[in-house]
Amino acid sequence: MRRFAAQFDDLARLDDCGRLRRLIPRAGRDFASNDYLGLAGAPELTTALADAIARGVPLGSGGSRLLRGNHDEHEALEPEAARFFGAESALYFSSGYAANATLLSTLPQRGDLVVHDALIHASAHDGLRLGRAEVRSAVHNDTDSFADAIRQWRAEGGTGRAWIAVESLYSMDGDRAPLDELVALADRQEAFLLVDEAHATGVFGESGRGLTAGLAGRENIITLHTCGKALGCEGALLCGPQIMRDFLVNRGRGFIFSTAPSPLMAAAVRAALRVLADQPGRRQRLRDLSQLAADRLEPYGALRTGTQILPLILGDDVRTMRLAASLQAAGFDVRGIRPPTVPAGTSRLRISITLNVEAADVEALAAELESLAE
Repeated sequence: MRRFAAQFDDLARLDDCGRLRRLIPRAGRDFASNDYLGLAGAPELTTALADAIARGVPLGSGGSRLLRGNHDEHEALEPEAARFFGAESALYFSSGYAANATLLSTLPQRGDLVVHDALIHASAHDGLRLGRAEVRSAVHNDTDSFADAIRQWRAEGGTGRAWIAVESLYSMDGDRAPLDELVALADRQEAFLLVDEAHATGVFGESGRGLTAGLAGRENIITLHTCGKALGCEGALLCGPQIMRDFLVNRGRGFIFSTAPSPLMAAAVRAALRVLADQPGRRQRLRDLSQLAADRLEPYGALRTGTQILPLILGDDVRTMRLAASLQAAGFDVRGIRPPTVPAGTSRLRISITLNVEAADVEALAAELESLAE
């Protein structure tokens, strides 16, 4: 096994500093998942799957979309999703990671510039490494930093297109991007704005259309709506102008060379979109529960974010994981998050509020945090 000496040494270093990851089964009350609206096990989705199976919709696609994997369910989902999110077109991917990486490695061209928020998702970073455009980082949620990066690039002779890449709601901090300011910047610079709505889709905006709902239909905005979080399914939808879809179908390696998503999952996503439109009460219940959680957990260090994500930043890796383990032992599924997922010195408990818990569970979590602080 010494052939893996470098790997053994690396894992040992991670273990020494309290950063070794392990898979653990789900258990306890859900304060960890991204199933914000509790749709993953909702009867509306299971019924939709049963109906699709009865219609003969297969589990597997059997190939890439450009071969025989393109099913009627994919073809039905994409225009329906485009209408729902107010876009000219949509393209369905097997995961948000694949969609983000494919988008950023494909659309920006050689001679272009991509300026991304410093805290953007790992999938975006991986896509940018595969792409041909120049890449620069901007200070988190600082519009002036984005503007300065573009201005400096232009001053250095940059003549291509500028692309601004952000998340609308950041998954580890629970804060929102200054979208109105970024749209104005994109307009001034004739730039494109790429917005990952992963943690806002289903939760915010009219009918759960996300924080970009009021910007629907703009030619210089492309949005990514993941289906594996508030929608309770799997996959992701890239929504934007028709040229985006056509170009990714022809040039996006992450799309061209991947087996198509399950047609059954496409049917489930369509059902989830209908739930978003028909059941606004779910979003209101989540808002109320998130408000209660902020009120009850803030005294123990949780940050009040105005969203369903409440980070409790502890700083030290080992302390973070010990507190997470104590909460898990008490029946609360709260996970510790360490670098490199978050910046060094900001290890935290990521407390996620979902409709899989009730007010009594929030009160119980607050009581447990109080007992652990004594």
